[in-house]
Amino acid sequence: MKKTQRVGAIVKILSDSPNRTFSLNYFCDKLGAAKSSISEDIKTAKSIFAEMELGIVETSPGAGGGVTFVPHISDAAIRELQDELCTKLSDPSRLVGGGFLYTSDVMFDATLIKRVATVFARKFRDENADFVTTIETKGIPVAVMTAYLLNIPLVVIRRESKISEGSTISINYFSGSYDRIQKMSISKRALVPGSKALIIDDFMRGGGSIKGITEILSEFDVTVAGTGVVLAGVEPKKKKISDFIPLLYIDTIDTDEKKVKVFPNSQIF
Repeated sequence: MKKTQRVGAIVKILSDSPNRTFSLNYFCDKLGAAKSSISEDIKTAKSIFAEMELGIVETSPGAGGGVTFVPHISDAAIRELQDELCTKLSDPSRLVGGGFLYTSDVMFDATLIKRVATVFARKFRDENADFVTTIETKGIPVAVMTAYLLNIPLVVIRRESKISEGSTISINYFSGSYDRIQKMSISKRALVPGSKALIIDDFMRGGGSIKGITEILSEFDVTVAGTGVVLAGVEPKKKKISDFIPLLYIDTIDTDEKKVKVFPNSQIF
């Protein structure tokens, strides 16, 4: 392979496997080149990622070292994303019966949600979580993409237990969004006692669902490394949890006046 071909291959391999460490020998064997050549190729790839703000390439020396691609999004790109989402979600046509806001098209937009997940991956990378977790259903896309970018597993907490998952633990919790008692369950095989979880969800009003997640995780002696939500309600001001990071806040939903107010969280950086 020519140098340009090797650099292209390295960029592709690294970007397809975020937060996975590759040894120099891996690239030497894969691309049929000497370590000295591969080292120069990696420097070139690193400068390309940096110049185009596509991510960060980290290198570490020694027998256990290697090359790792870390997804990154700049402050300016986060602000641009927040503004884009605020515009989309502030559209009064999204109002549906019962004072709810239609968000399914946003939460299931893979390209858009990947950008959102990159914000959470940047924010929580240093927390060293062992897995990402969410409760079905609309939080799954952003949670699975965050797990992919951090190179850790995803554990989905179900609203109803499934026979196919074997024995489960279930709890009841109060959902502020629906003003009623609901149930969540998780397979006993899904978690390792003593591990750390990163909670990622699409929406939080009073924090009842996320508090329920923390309680069911505590049954396995799992601690919460961080909590990220795409959209959090301003009201009620007193949440059932205190430590969470929203990308956006929703302040007003007025079905009579056809008014929706969504604004960015300036503390996301």
